[in-house]
Amino acid sequence: MLISELGTPALVADSAAIDRNVATMAAVRPGSALRPHVKAHKCTALACVQAEAGHTTFTCATPREVIGMTAAGLGDDLLLANETVDPQRLQAMARLDAAVTVAVDSEATIAAAASAGIRRCLIDVNIGLPRCGIAPGEAGRLADRARQAGLEVRGVMGYEGHLMMVADRDQRRDQVAAAMALLLQAHADVGGDIVSAGGTGTFDLHDLDGGDGVTEIQAGSYVLMDSHYGTLGLPFEQALHVVGTVISVGDGFAVADVGLKALGMDHGNPSIAGGKVWFCSDEHVTFTPDEPLAVGDRVRVIPAHVDPTMAMHPALWLVRGDEVIDRWPIDLRGW
Repeated sequence: MLISELGTPALVADSAAIDRNVATMAAVRPGSALRPHVKAHKCTALACVQAEAGHTTFTCATPREVIGMTAAGLGDDLLLANETVDPQRLQAMARLDAAVTVAVDSEATIAAAASAGIRRCLIDVNIGLPRCGIAPGEAGRLADRARQAGLEVRGVMGYEGHLMMVADRDQRRDQVAAAMALLLQAHADVGGDIVSAGGTGTFDLHDLDGGDGVTEIQAGSYVLMDSHYGTLGLPFEQALHVVGTVISVGDGFAVADVGLKALGMDHGNPSIAGGKVWFCSDEHVTFTPDEPLAVGDRVRVIPAHVDPTMAMHPALWLVRGDEVIDRWPIDLRGW
């Protein structure tokens, strides 16, 4: 099959670009120095590519991802980097033949995990992103409560997500160092072997040889990329596109069938190779093409945010040039 034969909108990824992105990351963060975040792609076939490159520990965002990764034979060391209090989902993870660790940031999340049979945790520390995580000064106390509840405390995690898109690299590095100082403060009180942090935007700003104490990076978007991260000049290629069909042509603009229901839009409009996007609506993207287009022509749309874009599609078409070489189910969608 050729790309031109796919029904649109179609999520496609260049096989060679994926391989190069994986190799680039593995050269900087080999083996367990990278704990790939599967929320970025939600695809066990792609996780297998990462495992073949030597990354056998993985980060998950949902219990569904943990369960699906285990079913795919990738359960050697799974971290649910998210708080969960749902007893059924916690019990389902506890029953797995897998090494599952969960993030906790309160006595309530500790109690929920322990009562469900979960045996390992990381203390989630707030290092500046107002999302989940306990204050650094409270982390040691919480670790003591986790141990009292029967949990093995493997260490700490903290996500400097608020710093991923700091445009100036030197400023980004300085702010990341300040955030890691908070995480290390917490780790000194918590103990354990793991200090987990980072993402695609800061993957190379941590000294895993001991400089800032971080032991692993939780990058995910690097393997496929999006236009948001593409502004940072990172050494990763745009591997992912949503292929659309031009369905209408107006005076100075064209419309393709890739709209809000096919794209993650929280980081803004997508980009189009060979055109300037005006706006998106439910089923449409309106844009100015650099060259005249006709109804039926194909365009490649670059999403601004890879993670929610992946979650909107049932499958990823793997391509080599114009040839479709495989269909990978996006099998970790849902919660």
